[in-house]
Amino acid sequence: MELRRYQPSDCKEVAELFYNTVHIVNAKDYAKEQLDVWATGQIDLEKWNQSFQEHYCIVAVDNEIIVGFGDIDKMGYLDRLFVHADYQGKGIATVICNQLEQAVQGDITTHASITAKPFFEKRGYKVVKEQQVERQGIFLTNFCMEKSR
Repeated sequence: MELRRYQPSDCKEVAELFYNTVHIVNAKDYAKEQLDVWATGQIDLEKWNQSFQEHYCIVAVDNEIIVGFGDIDKMGYLDRLFVHADYQGKGIATVICNQLEQAVQGDITTHASITAKPFFEKRGYKVVKEQQVERQGIFLTNFCMEKSR
């Protein structure tokens, strides 16, 4: 497996990984209607690409398949961190997160799903607050978490 910077040609594959990961991995913690509004399958690739280019974004590649990705902005907001459903539990999120955290100075914040909360807790993140995020009239629980440095 190799880690490298995100490239615009990765966007479609990353968007598909996001959709599939949410609908497979997060299905144990969220209802189908919640998954459907979280990952609709209708991502604006142009907006995502722009966001990835503005952030520090890393992709993990194994045999020419993107198996994980993550991004963080200059202010220390860790926006996205997703690993392919078939590659869970292999340390990929840890390696990506290590690199993202090293890319910024100061505290790091993230909005972690129910599924991701234990991962971030093991890394020393603390829950600041539990929140309900509304998407198309459907509410999803997530956690505003912070890692002080």
